Amino acid sequence: ISEQNSGFDLEWVSKVRVNTQAVLKRAQQIQGRNKNKKQWQAAWLLRAVTCIDLTTLAGDDTPGNVHRLCMKATQPVRYDLLKSMDMQDKGVTTAAVCVYPSRVADAVKSLKAANSSLPVASVATGFPAGQTSLKTRLEEVRMAVEDGAMEIDIVINRTLALTGQWEAMYEEVCQFREACGEAHMKSILAIGELGTYTNVYKASLVAMMAGSDFIKTSTGKESVNATYPVAIVMVRAIRDYFLKTGHKVGFKPAGGIRTAKESLVWLTLMKEELGDEWLSPRLFRLGASSLLADIERQIYHHVTGRYAAYHQMPMA
Repeated sequence: ISEQNSGFDLEWVSKVRVNTQAVLKRAQQIQGRNKNKKQWQAAWLLRAVTCIDLTTLAGDDTPGNVHRLCMKATQPVRYDLLKSMDMQDKGVTTAAVCVYPSRVADAVKSLKAANSSLPVASVATGFPAGQTSLKTRLEEVRMAVEDGAMEIDIVINRTLALTGQWEAMYEEVCQFREACGEAHMKSILAIGELGTYTNVYKASLVAMMAGSDFIKTSTGKESVNATYPVAIVMVRAIRDYFLKTGHKVGFKPAGGIRTAKESLVWLTLMKEELGDEWLSPRLFRLGASSLLADIERQIYHHVTGRYAAYHQMPMA
């Protein structure tokens, strides 16, 4: 649970300037980095699995597919593959299961029946657009928590960010923080709709000042989702915030992350920008729905030397 928010500091927010060229150059460097081979790569891939918020956010979600998702989250990699890596009793699960508020109770029930302590995360606050009234958004958070969500992924009000109403954004996020109670709060910035890197940095800062446990790139429903340059901006904000306040905030890229190779770039980025402490689910999550299937195929290849047909992998 986050310690008390640090309070709003308008002077800090208004002084922010981001050097776009430097950000793009750094993002390119990171992408050229990842050269892990063989068992090192397999170990990194398992680490990536433990940081995934396994997600389903579809209009046709049913208790059945939520149940399947929960089962996949508790046993994300086939037992025989884990066994051949001597990892079968290391408790490899995803970090959480992420669903719409109306499906929280289903997910909680499925995980309880499976004797799993995995947390259920819920997107709330008028996801994905955040364009409902504040009262409705707060009520949605409270209901998701009542249904058993241990983590709430809120969306910030982009209108406030785009019009520079930072104090108003701060006040709103503080109210969401309060509505979350004991639950962890991840603040989704919807970076594809914020216009500039400077705005992304400012929104990151304000969300952290208001007590966010994590800041998250996207809802996955925008046209631009998690990109490396935006991530650099957000993790630098996390680092500056930590240096100034001593408070560690987590990072969650989400939207369009589909391949094992990409997951390794994300881990490399976290390691180089924030250090090893940010390589655990406590401070790093990958929001994804189809990523796990590719990671499992790569692990299968590591173990057997060949690629599996998709039907050989239990569905995610």
